[in-house]
Amino acid sequence: MDQLNEIKELKNRIAVLEMEIKKTSVPIISSIVDDTILVPIVGYTGTERFELIRNQVLEYIGSHSNITAVIFDFTGSDLNGNNEHDYNTIAFDLKVLNDTLKLMDVRPISVGFNPNIVRRVIASGTHIEFESYINFRMALKVLLKENGDSTHD
Repeated sequence: MDQLNEIKELKNRIAVLEMEIKKTSVPIISSIVDDTILVPIVGYTGTERFELIRNQVLEYIGSHSNITAVIFDFTGSDLNGNNEHDYNTIAFDLKVLNDTLKLMDVRPISVGFNPNIVRRVIASGTHIEFESYINFRMALKVLLKENGDSTHD
């Protein structure tokens, strides 16, 4: 095989592996609450990542039409690594993510924001209406209570 073909095959292989890495970077986990999934957001979170998250979750919901709520856990995300200008984009990306799920009649719930992120996103001026809790445990408690399950108090 000549070098050009070998390079082309290697580039194709890299593209396939990059796609696999992207897909596995958005884990979707079943919850103890019926019809609810958890999506932990870990590492860098920019517009491209939000788009990937949105697409993966929509694809999952498309094949699991019983899903009524998605909990996004931002505890492990790196939103602090962004400069001031990027908080406008982050606020917009959060809004698009939530609005997309609402159009699918799925309840978006966010958990794990730290006070610095909250201040900066609110200061960005983007109007966001979404349900948020301090952590995953609190969100589960609310959902369990709404579903009439008091065994996990």
